[in-house]
Amino acid sequence: MTRSITEHSTAELVQRASEQVSRLVRDELALAKAELAEKGKHAGIGAGLFGGAGVLAGYGVGALIATSIIALALVLPLWSAALIVSVVLFAVAGVLALLGRKQMHRAVPPEPLAAIESVKADVDEVKHAVKERSRA
Repeated sequence: MTRSITEHSTAELVQRASEQVSRLVRDELALAKAELAEKGKHAGIGAGLFGGAGVLAGYGVGALIATSIIALALVLPLWSAALIVSVVLFAVAGVLALLGRKQMHRAVPPEPLAAIESVKADVDEVKHAVKERSRA
């Protein structure tokens, strides 16, 4: 014969609640794991497709550079057309490198200083609140 819920002791009810919460948390974690695995699969495929697009774009840029050399060769000797396009490409690469270096200097140090300060302020606030409650 089973007892009604009102006949169970508090300890039994707390144990049941604890077991149910544990099962719920495990089930939710399993669901999250499955969902993240599915999203990870799609993200991996997407990254691969972006990579392929980047490779093809690189070949396209190479073909465009060759086309510009050929077009300049119509009015200049071939060697000078290739030299002009090469100098322009190196100048653009130099400017991009300088801009990249400037951005890298902005990223140093790698610690999230604002977040660290915010956490320190939160800890100080909690400490202050605990001290105030202990005095009261």
